[in-house]
Amino acid sequence: MIIEERVYTFLPGKVPVFMAEYDGAPREMQMRILGNLIGYFTSEFGEQNQTVHLWGYASLADRDERRAKLLAEPEWRAFLGRILPLLVKQESRILKPTAFSPLGSQKT
Repeated sequence: MIIEERVYTFLPGKVPVFMAEYDGAPREMQMRILGNLIGYFTSEFGEQNQTVHLWGYASLADRDERRAKLLAEPEWRAFLGRILPLLVKQESRILKPTAFSPLGSQKT
């Protein structure tokens, strides 16, 4: 299993605008296609105006396949067109659980 951590930094005050856009069909589509959402968070302390989400995948190939399927959806691309102007930056990294992590032995 691998975990993808995605951090989006928004323009000040734009996280609620993003959440309003994301709620409903875009969120449901992402959940259906990517599956295995581990957590979705907003920042409270430290750097502000961020969302952080963690997604579990069986492998990098599984991740690539699922993300390509999501990007192939016209409704998802339209959603991206609405939210990209709200973003300052996006970070993504792949995390590999240790053997003793509670997630280490889980399968997606």
